Amino acid sequence: MSAKLFSVNTVAFKCLKTLQDCSTRGFSIGAASLGSVNLKGRSCLTLKDFSSDEIRRLLWVSGDLKHRIKHEKQYLPLLQGKSIAMIFEKRSTRTRMSTETGFALLGGHPCFLTSQDIHLGVNESGTDTARVLSGLCDIVLARVYSHSTLEELDKEASIPIINGLSDLYHPIQILADFLTLQEHYGSLRGLTVSWIGDGNNVLHSFMMTAAKLGVNLKIATPKGYEPERSVIQEAQRLSKEHGTQLVLTSDPMEAAHGSNVLVTDTWVSMGQEEEKKKRLKDFKGYQITMQTGSVAKPDWTFLHCLPRKMEEVDDEVFYSSRSLVFPESENRKWTIMGLMVSLLTDYTPQIPMQKF
Repeated sequence: MSAKLFSVNTVAFKCLKTLQDCSTRGFSIGAASLGSVNLKGRSCLTLKDFSSDEIRRLLWVSGDLKHRIKHEKQYLPLLQGKSIAMIFEKRSTRTRMSTETGFALLGGHPCFLTSQDIHLGVNESGTDTARVLSGLCDIVLARVYSHSTLEELDKEASIPIINGLSDLYHPIQILADFLTLQEHYGSLRGLTVSWIGDGNNVLHSFMMTAAKLGVNLKIATPKGYEPERSVIQEAQRLSKEHGTQLVLTSDPMEAAHGSNVLVTDTWVSMGQEEEKKKRLKDFKGYQITMQTGSVAKPDWTFLHCLPRKMEEVDDEVFYSSRSLVFPESENRKWTIMGLMVSLLTDYTPQIPMQKF
């Protein structure tokens, strides 16, 4: 289908900025606005629920922890004496490792729970599970099939709930993606991100976040694989409010044209294995290659939340210097740490905010 261009209104927008050297990176943001942001006690089911300042605060805290712990070799037991219940209905490498090691690194105790370990939705209702866990731990991260499971947990729990992935959103992935882009480009404002692939949960989270950070978003999906209509409508509203561009098309090259960042994800998510043959046929022509990048900006880079399949992006791009997938993967740890610290403590970052 032809591209649809939404919202080109001009709105003043201050965004996060970093110094080029990671070890001394500072976040260029309004000190007055972010200094007053406090997320303690909140849940994070979707970044739709978070304002621009709140998302930038999360990135600021994450970058600060990375600087202090990784580069300054400081020990910060900010979560000492606290525990997290990690509920996993779906298997994972990055979500489990980043959360479990990150919580432990901050002095807390992670407890990993699969469907074989607890009774959630089988012998015990979500309501009862939420109330029980509220008395046994300080926070819950749940990686689930249905977003409604998270909503039920959050409704009944008295502790924060984090969405580790659902069929509708994947907010913790997007925090890592934007921290990675900020580190690479030095600023998020004015970047153009092009999504080429399925209209899935990761894309939905991009759509709920990009405009709030001053980022333009161009989306190419095959016909029949578009994002959910309600998500599109909210993304249109956000784009208009923040003065960014939102483009929807079915042409991958059109989406890639003039872009800073090319992004894709799996075409066959967990639970969709029976659709694999049809999906591979429908997504023909959507593989990201150097030819795709030839119409992007000279400084274009590539992101993928992993795990990756050859049909989604070829080796030449995936293992090239343009690929940020492994820094992106590492930043899953720093951003989930930043999120957990923000929801459980009154921590104030030590990296100075530089106003511009």
